[in-house]
Formats: sequence, C-alpha cells, structure tokens
Amino acid sequence: MTKKSFASSARARRHAKSAKPMPDSKLDLSDIPESTDAELRRSRRVGRPVSGKAKQLIAIRIAPQLLRRLRRMAAKQSKPYQTLIHELLEKSACRVARRRPSGRHPAFDFLPLLVSSF
Repeated sequence: MTKKSFASSARARRHAKSAKPMPDSKLDLSDIPESTDAELRRSRRVGRPVSGKAKQLIAIRIAPQLLRRLRRMAAKQSKPYQTLIHELLEKSACRVARRRPSGRHPAFDFLPLLVSSF
C-alpha cells in the first residue's frame, strides 16, 4: 500500500518552500495550441473594466470604530463603503479648496470638515 501525499501535508509544504521559481523562458508551452480567430472573437476581458476615471489604489489606516461607522452609513445609503469614503473625501476637499485657508496647509483644515460630515 502506498502512502498518499496531499498538498497540505507538512512534507509537501517543505518541498514547495525549497522549490525554486522557474523563469518564463524555461516553460514548455509547445503543447498548448494557438487560439483560433473564432476563439479570440468569443473571448472577453477579465478583471475591472477600463474607464477614463481610473482611481488610484492606496492603503490608509482608519480607526476600527470610524470604519464601522462609515460602513453603517454606506449600508443605510445602499452603496459600497469605499464609494462613500471617496465621496466624503471629495466633498471635503472641494470645501477646503473653496475656503482658501489663511497661511495654513490645506490638510489641516481638511479633517474637521470630514468629521463634521458625520
């Protein structure tokens, strides 16, 4: 009787960890047939749709209680919470730009306006 090996076993994990990545130039793709014109016409793009209004992905740290509040607000408005955050930031930035703070960096006036939106 042979012992079965599973990808989740400790032995398999050790082997996977010690394996070296293979460069693309070493891959043998000769057994994959070329796509026909008909297949290419039927194909569709996978992933996010291309739009003229692409947004930049960023990472920010937000207090957990503030994030919970934002998520609840977004749920009440039936919209994704990230969309709500974007709208709130955009509104506050427009207000700050119109106010023209006197001598201070606009970022310092930005936060009180954002908090007052709640």
